[in-house]
Amino acid sequence: MIEVLILAVALSMDAFAVSIGLGAKHNSKVMPLALMSAVYFGLFQGVMPLLGYLGGRGILGWIESYATWLAFLLLLLIGIKMIYESFSEGIEEDIVKVTHRVMLILAIATSIDAMAAGFTFTLLAVNPFVACLIIGSMTFFFSWLGVFIGSKSGTWLESKAEFLGGVTLILIGINILLD
Repeated sequence: MIEVLILAVALSMDAFAVSIGLGAKHNSKVMPLALMSAVYFGLFQGVMPLLGYLGGRGILGWIESYATWLAFLLLLLIGIKMIYESFSEGIEEDIVKVTHRVMLILAIATSIDAMAAGFTFTLLAVNPFVACLIIGSMTFFFSWLGVFIGSKSGTWLESKAEFLGGVTLILIGINILLD
């Protein structure tokens, strides 16, 4: 279960970083923006790993002997991508107005990684529905908090959160490989 908590924190860092950027740029109506970010990001980060898990279960029979390596590779690639993105400007810099359509696009974009990470549930002794609930709840909390942090302090924490999330995912991948 500790792996799921660590995975939840790591996966939520992408949404946390975007929420910080949104809060820094759009800080006039913080509470509605925080709630909107939390709901969209939490919902998508909670559902997408379940889709990844179901897809992984569907192909597990074909790739069972390589599943550990594939899970490691997916987490490694997601982690490297997050670390790379931590050194570039966030997409939220170009957003003029936060609408439901914009939030939907951001939620999908930040949760694609979670879908790939959901594949690793096939290798962990964990209930995938509980894991998805934990990931969604953790992302809800961090997204809500991120808007407030961004509105008060700007974006200085944004890239650090994404970097930490990427490193954590790589470490989880290594742990899966070593078990």
